[in-house]
Amino acid sequence: MADAGTHPLSAQDCLVAVMIAVSASDEQISTAELVKIESAVNNLPVFGNYDVDRINIIAQTVFDLFTDEDGLDALFGLIRDSLPTRLFETAYALACDVAAADGVLGDGEMRLLEEIRYELDIDRLHAAAIERGSRARHARL
Repeated sequence: MADAGTHPLSAQDCLVAVMIAVSASDEQISTAELVKIESAVNNLPVFGNYDVDRINIIAQTVFDLFTDEDGLDALFGLIRDSLPTRLFETAYALACDVAAADGVLGDGEMRLLEEIRYELDIDRLHAAAIERGSRARHARL
């Protein structure tokens, strides 16, 4: 984990926070979304040395921030301060995968994805490619 004095969240914590925020954005966390988060943490190289016990701590942090009026701004401030820029697109890709996991993209999820694109300065063309990949991975028959 990063130095708690300068970075209260590790880069991995930030990625988990983004996934949880997207899942919670429609006020209904689905089983498919939880499975997607767990699968990402258990299987992606970026989480190779991550302590999975931190997921609950990060989830509670996100939920607490969502109860504050300026909580979303605070969350993005923490993420921008603690997540290396080279992982901004990774964060957006993980957010898109969680949003697409249950097959329903609600207004809350759409607004939060838009906010993530803006806050992390994701190029529109890159965002479209990431979104297209998520749609393809989560297509249903």
